Amino acid sequence: MAEIVVAAENRTETGKNVNRRLRTRGLIPGVLYGAKREAVPLAVSPKEITSILRSKTGENTLFDLEIGGSRRRVILKEFQVEPIKGLLIHADFYEVALDKPIEVKVHIEVTGTPVGVKTQGGLLDHVTREVEVSCLPADIPEKISIDVSELEMGKAVRVGDLKVPDKVTMLSAADLVIVHVVAPRAEEEVAAVVAPAEGEAAAGAEPEVIKKGKPVEEGDAKAAAAPGAEKDAKEKDKKADKKDKK
Repeated sequence: MAEIVVAAENRTETGKNVNRRLRTRGLIPGVLYGAKREAVPLAVSPKEITSILRSKTGENTLFDLEIGGSRRRVILKEFQVEPIKGLLIHADFYEVALDKPIEVKVHIEVTGTPVGVKTQGGLLDHVTREVEVSCLPADIPEKISIDVSELEMGKAVRVGDLKVPDKVTMLSAADLVIVHVVAPRAEEEVAAVVAPAEGEAAAGAEPEVIKKGKPVEEGDAKAAAAPGAEKDAKEKDKKADKKDKK
């Protein structure tokens, strides 16, 4: 692979206005970190960093940052993307030593169609797409491939089943599931809410009507519900009217 060199400028000022001015020049802010080194604010071309991200080695690509005539061998540590347009807006770089191991995440590539899908009606569920490994910078795998052609229904491929190069140490837990073949949900389990049968909505589904006015005491409510209560109430009202006229 050809050596990659990205030009970078030292950045002495920070803030939103400074970053805005950088972007008008076609640059984005970045920071260079390193073991036992102070962080160095930088400005780089987002096009060059995006090109690296889209390469086969992606985030794990080793390249040089050229700053003021000197070069630093780095790897892209973190980056930020504008959520609406998906444009790169910030990048962090980590300076590596070629003779010291580093910890990185490597993409898992799944190949083949499981027998559990082909002949047993199952579904392939890809649970873990990256694993963490430790190795020298020059030994970072481009990807880790697994063939799932023999995977049966109810079976899984775990991190412990992966084959990695001798110079690579797996850091992710061995029992972590990468992929497994699962049975499709039964039709009745997929429907989260079942519509009520005709006539069920009327029984017990009547909305409560709240009326304004004086609350009804428990005794009054019982009296009002008793047979003939309405007739007795009318007779009492008539007697009260006669008394008022006298």
